[in-house]
Amino acid sequence: MIRRTTKGLVIKEQTIGESDRLVTLLTADFGMIKAFVRRAKQMKSRLNSATGLFAYCDFSMYKSKDAFVVDDAVPIEVFFGLRQDIDRLTLAQYFAQLAYEMSAEEQPEAELLRLILNSLHLLCRGEKGLLQIKAVFEFRALCIGGYMPSVLACDNCGTYESAFMYFDTAEGKIYCENCPKTGAVPLPKTVITAVRFICLTEPSRIFSFALSEENMKLLSEIAEKYTLSRIQRKLSALEFYKGLQG
Repeated sequence: MIRRTTKGLVIKEQTIGESDRLVTLLTADFGMIKAFVRRAKQMKSRLNSATGLFAYCDFSMYKSKDAFVVDDAVPIEVFFGLRQDIDRLTLAQYFAQLAYEMSAEEQPEAELLRLILNSLHLLCRGEKGLLQIKAVFEFRALCIGGYMPSVLACDNCGTYESAFMYFDTAEGKIYCENCPKTGAVPLPKTVITAVRFICLTEPSRIFSFALSEENMKLLSEIAEKYTLSRIQRKLSALEFYKGLQG
């Protein structure tokens, strides 16, 4: 019998039958794991809150036939603060859906797990603006998933920097002011600098930058457009979040 113990975050849950739960865990060691939790929906079950969405726990599980079954979960963080604000909760759900798209089974996902945990902590604490947290998560998750945009220099002439540059969200490339590209979004160099920072700096510093309100909106817009161009389908939580913003 295969047995695993690992730290993991519940990024998806589904009720099975009357009281069982199917959870998708994002783990550092084993990537994405889908596992059943017997009688988890019963109120008296000690696994009820420990296997709910956004629960980060020490999990113990075994493989029964073709599926893993969780037999123990010790909570480390359950992010109750997310439930206090609909915008933050919806963004967290979007991050979970995007992490699901970017992760794979049996492939270590330590960096992606660290990214979503840090993002959820920031959402709970309110120390960064929602647009900044969202843009950083989107760009960095795509980089981790193998979709890093080419932002070192103009793709046409090699110019590193100009007063403004064009970002092609369809191809993930930038162009200088002298090499305009049809359909690319013109951005001030401060926004391009922020994109480079998010994609290239060490994980512990990726949220450590500031932009004006106007430029943060531009950063958020291109991060979302680039994300959608890569996953090529709508995510329900993102659609709901956008609806909340009017």
